[in-house]
Amino acid sequence: MTPEPFSPTDTDEPLTAPPPGCPAHGIGPGGLRRLYGPGTEDLRPVYEKLRAEHGPVAPALLHDDLPIWVVLGHSENMQMVRTASHYSRDLRLWTPLRQGMVKPENPLMPHLAWQPICSHTEGDEHLRLRGAVTGAMSTIDHRGIRRYINRATQHLVNKFCEEGRADLVGQFAEYLPMAVMCEILGMPEEYNDQIVQAARDMLKGSETAIASNAYIMDVLMRLTVRRRAAPQDDFTSHLINHPARLTDDEVGQHLRVVLIAAYEATANLLANVLRVVLTDPRFRAQLNGGQMTVPEAVEQSLWDEPPFSTILGYFAKQDTELGGQHIRKGDGLLFGIAPGNVDPRVRPDLTANMQGNRSHLAFGGGSHECPGQDIGRAIADVGVDALLTRLPDVELACDEDELQWRSSISNQHLVALPVEFAPKPQQDVMERLTISPVPPQRSNDWQIGTAQTHLPPQQPAAAEPTGAMPAAPPVATPEPVRRPNVFRRLLRWWSGD
Repeated sequence: MTPEPFSPTDTDEPLTAPPPGCPAHGIGPGGLRRLYGPGTEDLRPVYEKLRAEHGPVAPALLHDDLPIWVVLGHSENMQMVRTASHYSRDLRLWTPLRQGMVKPENPLMPHLAWQPICSHTEGDEHLRLRGAVTGAMSTIDHRGIRRYINRATQHLVNKFCEEGRADLVGQFAEYLPMAVMCEILGMPEEYNDQIVQAARDMLKGSETAIASNAYIMDVLMRLTVRRRAAPQDDFTSHLINHPARLTDDEVGQHLRVVLIAAYEATANLLANVLRVVLTDPRFRAQLNGGQMTVPEAVEQSLWDEPPFSTILGYFAKQDTELGGQHIRKGDGLLFGIAPGNVDPRVRPDLTANMQGNRSHLAFGGGSHECPGQDIGRAIADVGVDALLTRLPDVELACDEDELQWRSSISNQHLVALPVEFAPKPQQDVMERLTISPVPPQRSNDWQIGTAQTHLPPQQPAAAEPTGAMPAAPPVATPEPVRRPNVFRRLLRWWSGD
């Protein structure tokens, strides 16, 4: 791709080029803005500058000054992901790759390298591979997974509940999704600090990203060999035994995509939702007689801080036009999730509540829409609600403006979320929730339930043992009588009994 040179000032005056090798102000060859390097740690201002200069589709540069189009508009992103006749995710179409411009040591190589996976194919091959993944997904016991999320949350909280302080990113959000995904894939024995850190590292685009990717693949290929020889009732076994007859290499590569995409997306989602819960008055206070529930906080976060900022990438199968720009055959395009979610044509007021609106770009769209989004939502919903039930008095232990993020082209990751609370005793992770005909009202500190429905509040976490902070007493004002047997059935269904 060779976009036409442009003037950032929208004039015909020649550009003053920075010295060779200098990333001055993020401007690279041809006057194109770089999406990396000093000065571009937070790419949101860069995206807004690109939007102001070029509109909904803008030219920019990736690592090693590889040219790319950044799709910034909401409708343009949806048009791209839904128009399979014009845009493909097959990296082999990309002109810079065909011309040998992509170096093997490029830190984005784990994202850029073509793999035999459904997200890099189209047509019949895409249907075959995607069908195997969605088929294996359909075998997941969602009620059982919600129970496991609850138990895993209790286990993680037990590690810090007696301290009265914790970092909910480094001690919770970065661990819960990996524990759940290792269980789903059928390798709970592989869940440890090393696999968590490897997953984190390979997504940073660091110098050790390629080595971390190799470690992850070794774990997954060993799992593939074990399940090929001795299938069990887990995602990996069902993927192997699907009628699509995936090869070991195809199985391993799809396990990598499922593991890493689900882990990173959900780790970021958990951290972002917890930050909203701790800082957003819409969650902690009633709004117009209603309340913001955990699921509503999740959807708001998917709009404001999507787990993935962008996705690499889509590639033009023919000359076409998008957002007023001429896109040449072989050009690469960046799926702009974060900039698309704040497109002023869709969200003129970014402070407006997006309650009930799921048209965000967080899970993609078209034939490559994320097939595991319900698992991600479940981890965030159950995990956050269970943690708040255990620690109802949790508070942010620093000023909100002291929070820091680590940014890359693919996401913006909250570095730490320090909190404090009254020390709590550990709990038996297998303890079941006590069934009560009328649920106790939560304290006003946390608005987790919903006032707009008659469903019981989400309470997947185990009941507090003796010595823990007691729940607030039931409301004294009269309320409609509920049939105990109906309530018990609803609560048992929610808890997975």
